Amino acid sequence: MILVDANVLMYAAGAEHEYKAPSLALLKDVAMGEVEAALDAEALQEVLHRYRAINRWTEGRNVFDSARKIFTVILPITVEVVDYARFLLDDFTRISARDALHAAVVITQGLDALCSYDHGFDQIEAIRRIEPE
Repeated sequence: MILVDANVLMYAAGAEHEYKAPSLALLKDVAMGEVEAALDAEALQEVLHRYRAINRWTEGRNVFDSARKIFTVILPITVEVVDYARFLLDDFTRISARDALHAAVVITQGLDALCSYDHGFDQIEAIRRIEPE
């Protein structure tokens, strides 16, 4: 199983961009059951935060609702995840707290990869980052 980052959802929903088509293709594959994938609760929170912050709530609500329909597995942000994220922030000074949470979910849940366009994850040897194709 892979963890999908919020940026994949946002590129899929956004304006024309080189990442839009591959993001949409991945989401279609997830919806069809061809790719085993999950979101974590933090990715959903990022969608809520971002679209509210840019005053595009109607679009954000649609992205959120679509993600909830597509992804049947939503992984929680537990105290174990937060503790591991804190550990990662000590070791990797260039990652954000949000990215540390996503990486910690991948590690603590034993997931195969993190699907994200964010190259910052590449510094964490314990996870494998992939991009939608």
